[in-house]
Amino acid sequence: MNTTVTPLTTADAETLIAAARRAADEAEVPVSITVLDAGGHLLAFRRDERAVLISGETSTAKAYTALQLNAPTAELADLVKPGGPFHSLPTALNKPLLFIGGGVPVHRGGQLMGALGLGGGTPEQDHGFAQTALQAL
Repeated sequence: MNTTVTPLTTADAETLIAAARRAADEAEVPVSITVLDAGGHLLAFRRDERAVLISGETSTAKAYTALQLNAPTAELADLVKPGGPFHSLPTALNKPLLFIGGGVPVHRGGQLMGALGLGGGTPEQDHGFAQTALQAL
């Protein structure tokens, strides 16, 4: 049986951003939030004006990493440490990968549909905000 899965929509991206923003606001953490589609293209982005500027870059790199490896970035950090199986991966590609908590893949119907990335809090905070946002979708 062939089942068609609807790709992420702008409305989905807005739902993810709103939920992540609520979680971060409740924790009083200014963040940047990136949503990518399955092709790695920007679907939505939001940066709290109080968030550090680099958080925009890190949220996007975390989302891209989670999409490319189809795994939360928080689960990948140990793999790139010296001696880890992916040690050289962060510098092997011309597109930046970031192995810090805050990036999560987005699935629908068991298929990878895109990714969400947060930057601005601690890795643990960013990961938690992303997980909360996924539950809203």
